[in-house]
Amino acid sequence: MRRLISMLIFLLALSSYSHSQAPYPVRGMCIAAPSVDQVDEFSEFIRNELAPAGLNLLILRVDWNYEYQSHPELRGNNPLTKEDVNKLVAACSDNNIRLIPQINLFGHQSWHSSLGKLLEVYPEFDETPQVKLPENYEWPNDDGLYCKSYCPKHPDVHKVVFALVDEIVAAFETDGFHAGLDEVFYIGHEQCERCYGHDKAELFAGEVTKIRDHLAQTGTELWMWGDRLIDGKTTGIGLWEGSYNNTHRAIDLIPKDVVICDWHYERPDPTAFLFASKGFNVVTCPWRTPEIAVEQEKMLRMFIETATKTMQPRYQGMLQTVWGSAKNFMDSYNGTIDSERFDKSADSFKELSKAWKL
Repeated sequence: MRRLISMLIFLLALSSYSHSQAPYPVRGMCIAAPSVDQVDEFSEFIRNELAPAGLNLLILRVDWNYEYQSHPELRGNNPLTKEDVNKLVAACSDNNIRLIPQINLFGHQSWHSSLGKLLEVYPEFDETPQVKLPENYEWPNDDGLYCKSYCPKHPDVHKVVFALVDEIVAAFETDGFHAGLDEVFYIGHEQCERCYGHDKAELFAGEVTKIRDHLAQTGTELWMWGDRLIDGKTTGIGLWEGSYNNTHRAIDLIPKDVVICDWHYERPDPTAFLFASKGFNVVTCPWRTPEIAVEQEKMLRMFIETATKTMQPRYQGMLQTVWGSAKNFMDSYNGTIDSERFDKSADSFKELSKAWKL
């Protein structure tokens, strides 16, 4: 009964909580880096639409879509050049937007029926070499998953990935890097002679810490998704948004200066409090449902308003996620796309930008 009363009080406060000008520093978006032929258009979109909307942080998912010099064998098809990146850097710099690149590390080394470039070129890094991807884009695999991982204990994997990280951080002239680190299902697997038998929380924490420590050498801040640090079983939050393989215990093992991107797409789950209470800076991340994005933003304001002075600064703000292409997002935002291809995250972002200005 006490729990029910507490929840009713919380919901009443949330519904009646009025907006004021955004009381948090981060007003951001995470989106795929534009294709080469869309760089100029996207640069203008930053200047003419995103900056006026109040955006001050842009995370671009680059992954293998850059003309890497350190490991050219890992370039994707038609990769961005340094000149392309310079245009994006200039558009953000001119508008006081912090620009952060992302390369998925550890997990997400495959997608549906295709390997990512790292495991395609270096199959010896595969944590689960016997797990085969489905053919003809039929998903899911037999075990219901599509996110292969690299082995964090392979002696050569960090020589490769850290070279890419250093290169992309320098190219983007930035002091931040997003390492992904979400949906790591294959970890400490029996197919890996190096990892099997190790505590999965310690394996995950070890990789996060190794990445963080490498970035710290150049004063670069690590950002990551937070799902593997949430206890999925205890919270009932689900396989994708929480951990069911005990990596959640890593929340007490990783450095506190890692920034957590707390994503929830079907409900406005209040897990930002979990991360803030553990000492982390956290941003709340909606996706494609404007109503949920608005509720998440209201909740964030209430957390800040009711937090202690120690906790308040840890609620850093909002990060709109976009999981379509930059092209689709721009067209959806501008209303120049057919309904079947419409990216609903554009509507979500528009609602957020309204809240930032109230």
